[in-house]
Amino acid sequence: MGFEIKRVGIIGAGQMGNGIAHVCALAGYDVVLNDLEADRIKSSLATINGNMARQVSKGLYGEDEKKAALARIHGTDQTSDLSDADLVIEAAVEKEEIKRKIFSTVCPFLKPEAILATNTSSISITRLAASTDRPERFIGIHFMNPVPIMQLVELVRGIATEDETFELSKGFVTRLGKTYAVSEDFPAFMVNRILLPMINEAIYTLYEGVGSVDAIDTAMRLGANHPMGPLQLADFIGLDTCLSIMQVLHEGLADSKYRPCPLLVKYVEAGWLGRKTQRGFYDYRGEKPVPTR
Repeated sequence: MGFEIKRVGIIGAGQMGNGIAHVCALAGYDVVLNDLEADRIKSSLATINGNMARQVSKGLYGEDEKKAALARIHGTDQTSDLSDADLVIEAAVEKEEIKRKIFSTVCPFLKPEAILATNTSSISITRLAASTDRPERFIGIHFMNPVPIMQLVELVRGIATEDETFELSKGFVTRLGKTYAVSEDFPAFMVNRILLPMINEAIYTLYEGVGSVDAIDTAMRLGANHPMGPLQLADFIGLDTCLSIMQVLHEGLADSKYRPCPLLVKYVEAGWLGRKTQRGFYDYRGEKPVPTR
């Protein structure tokens, strides 16, 4: 019998990690959710429970399906607990040095045939794969946020990724009920190669005084039929993540059109990272978001 993915390990219990654990458990996979901080794991499991409860209330799943899915998720702060995983997905922050450190730590615990994947939204898959002991079993599986709602997953092969790894990854994404789009291994891949420069340009529009936060977001919602304005979306993504992706684009493609807006840099330096810190282009500390400019 050929190799089969039955048990999925997820490294990082943040927003992306808990979303990936959520959809994997509902699809019938056993899930090991790993993070260095036990409190973050506890918070993540509570978030998954709440999100699944909302899905049950909407009639998307039954209560028994929810209970069975939650029972499939095991939280742990021990890297060694990933040793039985068939697929391990890294879902840490968008910093290459942190991802490399994670791979060097986890690889000795993985079984030889296990697939190692990264949820990076911008960093070279080939370069990350080269920092592991299994470049042939390494692939980019980039989920969109929020994972339980968004339909798309970008699949990105590194130069060494074997066909079997690619085919198994396609089957995994399909079983989750998602649609995959295959991208070549270029900086920021497809979605963020298009989306982040648009957000960066919206920030330049604010920086140059062309319009206010509210005016820019209203213009794009009503003038381009976007579900949310670009500055609101930036806050949702996280301004630190937006900046990291723009830096990858700027450095990787060596084109000045990808230069991060100085105002984006200033907000990140201030620790105003969007929703997760309660302040970004909007202030979220009151009953309703208020534009900060």
